[in-house]
Amino acid sequence: QVQLVESGGGLVQAGGSLRLSCVASGSIFSVNSMGWYRQAPGKQRELVARIISGRNPNYADAVKGRFTISSDNAKNTVYLQMNSLKPEDTAVYYCNVILIRPLVYEYWGQGTQVTVSS
Repeated sequence: QVQLVESGGGLVQAGGSLRLSCVASGSIFSVNSMGWYRQAPGKQRELVARIISGRNPNYADAVKGRFTISSDNAKNTVYLQMNSLKPEDTAVYYCNVILIRPLVYEYWGQGTQVTVSS
């Protein structure tokens, strides 16, 4: 089993910054990808940024140039640095981990609220 715990969400004014963290614990091995998704009220959950093992990170077009995903493998932690935040970035942000062993296992965190005021 894998547990994901996010932190770092909150209320920020437009133009501000936040840094989200996601700590993974449990049977962390054969990680294929770690990433962040978000879900705004009335909308579907969408990919924000993701790191796939051995590849460059990929980002949603809406956040390119503003958000940066990074990871610390020694700490089993993935981060999302969010700069130049906009009101449309308001959403619940979820951490996601995919393991391939070779069966695919996918885990989600409980989510952290990010609210950007105009």
